[in-house]
Amino acid sequence: MKAIFYDRYGPPEVLKLIEMEKLIPKDNQVLVKIHASSVNYGNLVLLKGEPYLARLAFGLLKPKYTIPGGDVAGRIEAVGKDVKQFQVGDDVFGDLSGCGWGGFAEYVAVPENVLALKPACISFEEAAAVPMAAVTALQALRDKGQIKSGQKVLINGASGGVGTFAVQIAKSFGAEVTGVCSTRNSDILRSIGADHVIDYTKEDFTQKTQSFDLILAVNGYHPISAYKRALNPHGRYVMVGGGGAQLTEAIIQGPYISLTGNKKMGNMLQRANQNDLVFIKELLEAGKVKPVIDRSYKLSDVPEALRYFEEGHAQGKIVITM
Repeated sequence: MKAIFYDRYGPPEVLKLIEMEKLIPKDNQVLVKIHASSVNYGNLVLLKGEPYLARLAFGLLKPKYTIPGGDVAGRIEAVGKDVKQFQVGDDVFGDLSGCGWGGFAEYVAVPENVLALKPACISFEEAAAVPMAAVTALQALRDKGQIKSGQKVLINGASGGVGTFAVQIAKSFGAEVTGVCSTRNSDILRSIGADHVIDYTKEDFTQKTQSFDLILAVNGYHPISAYKRALNPHGRYVMVGGGGAQLTEAIIQGPYISLTGNKKMGNMLQRANQNDLVFIKELLEAGKVKPVIDRSYKLSDVPEALRYFEEGHAQGKIVITM
């Protein structure tokens, strides 16, 4: 089988396409023939070992996981004797970030509890775009943000992978959604249901008189004080993406602000969860959520895909096809 391999931290150039022995699933695992994968911010963290705190989980001096790739969609080719949920021939999708990664390859062997049946209404490429980004958006809005119907919700960085799912998931909860993006992405946000679109090249939402019940910060830097100013008196701010300064402010200043006032501010770290993936599957089947895909690359072009992702201008998701 072919796989993308690396044995040292660095830029996309350290990745190599190699041939290796086909995997054999353990008793509690399924073997998935991968049809598609996708690129997430976690792939860059895994590749570069940055921020350095991430190396506590990924390996201090060299990568612990040598085949990157979190999201996968494919067909089950073999099952271990203890597997209960799936059988050979099932089409599945899932997030491998909690069980060793390995999605940038033709095959992967994983525990059954990281997968869900792929909705029949979407392709393998569309399914591969879903797990990590959609579950991140769901957990940030529902669990950390405690979203409620009728609330005014703002998504900053709404045109990327997490952002496009966040807009649609917030709408499915009955929220009034404002998306922040660049001029070229405005039509995309309107097409997926955003009630209002703010073009950050023309106006700064933190300087407007309008305030929000919930702000999800996916991309684009503003000081935490500016986000606080844009919240309603009992509003919530959840940071799931952005630069090191924004993360530091969310981790250090967020808890203090939350303890000393009615506004709740902080960050959230996504956790792969089968129940949440099934929840997203149901939204997909109901037509309430659809993946937005920017570009598709072949497995051999993963380094190029990551370089494009690093530029920060992807409209939705970047997919890898096998």
